[in-house]
Amino acid sequence: MRVLHIVTGLASGGAERQLHLLLRHLPPHQRCEVLTLTNPGTVADALRADGVTVHHLAMRGNRDLGALPRLVRLVRAGRYDLVHTHLYRAQLYGRLAARLAGVRAVVSTEHSLHAGVIEGRPVTRGVKGLYLAAERLGSTTVAVSRQVAQTLRSWGVPPTRIELIPNGIDTAGYRRPPAERSAARGRVRAELGLPEGSWVVGGVGRLVPGKRFEVLLAALVDLDPATRLVLVGEGPERAELERRATELGVRERLVLTGERDDVPDLLAAMDVLAAPSTAETFGLGVLEGLAAGLPVRHSACPALDELPPSAAPQARRIPSEPAAYAAALRDLRQLSGHISDPLPHPPAVGHYDIARVAADLGALYDRLARV
Repeated sequence: MRVLHIVTGLASGGAERQLHLLLRHLPPHQRCEVLTLTNPGTVADALRADGVTVHHLAMRGNRDLGALPRLVRLVRAGRYDLVHTHLYRAQLYGRLAARLAGVRAVVSTEHSLHAGVIEGRPVTRGVKGLYLAAERLGSTTVAVSRQVAQTLRSWGVPPTRIELIPNGIDTAGYRRPPAERSAARGRVRAELGLPEGSWVVGGVGRLVPGKRFEVLLAALVDLDPATRLVLVGEGPERAELERRATELGVRERLVLTGERDDVPDLLAAMDVLAAPSTAETFGLGVLEGLAAGLPVRHSACPALDELPPSAAPQARRIPSEPAAYAAALRDLRQLSGHISDPLPHPPAVGHYDIARVAADLGALYDRLARV
């Protein structure tokens, strides 16, 4: 079976990294290629290193209608059995191109949808109308959480067209011998210039307003001066976060790593993962922190909300406010001190293991291809 994944871009965001991980675990008879409409970033490099063919359409913007015939020609020439689209722009252009090219099995994963927000942008009448028109061109829409599935149903997408398949994490990738983890921790801390004995609060995600990393900056003011904040990711809020850190007097305690493809190593260098976003549709970063053996303090994680509290005892939900994070992190440091040994994997990590998720998605592909 030949499968083409169409994605808006391949910078190192949650949806993009999830795509990379899935392609490593889908059944071998499903031969996948990837097409990015724009911005082939570090994930494109990682995919190519894995031997995956990556096409770049070089689309110039949302209204670059000239990209559509090029996309149709590429889909038709590839003789794909199934097309799978990811993220809003790719869903609009990819579903239409697949239909025009004669592909009958068209899947789309909805990674980031709330009732009034899609991928961090307000849902206007026009945005919603385009979304629903494109959705009807597909075969199935995959929701990554019950929350996303409920939003799709409230928008009028028939339940029979919705498939609930959550995101997954590479559990095995975080299981490292103690010596290997310790070496990665020391190497990354030295690379980032973290002082000896510093206590490291980490955040992972694109630097966009919805991640609310400014909450962690404000909390940093009330934490021990030896505390450092490491933010892994890139995005349009970088300059504003730097400006705000300078204004608060904590700029020298903030480390911005930029876009990275070695997230497990970076997590090994942290002492706690903090996730103050209130607008998550799954909470992939929270699960990755748990898989890395970190205690986690978060403000939204639908993936954990769908499980009993005993599934992740080292994760605690707190309000997305500086005072709440400062208090929670201060308490955690007093309890843990400078202990760097990883915590055991909680049941939630096994529940969302990528092998299970990829098997479910592969079964969906096989079912749709037979129709």
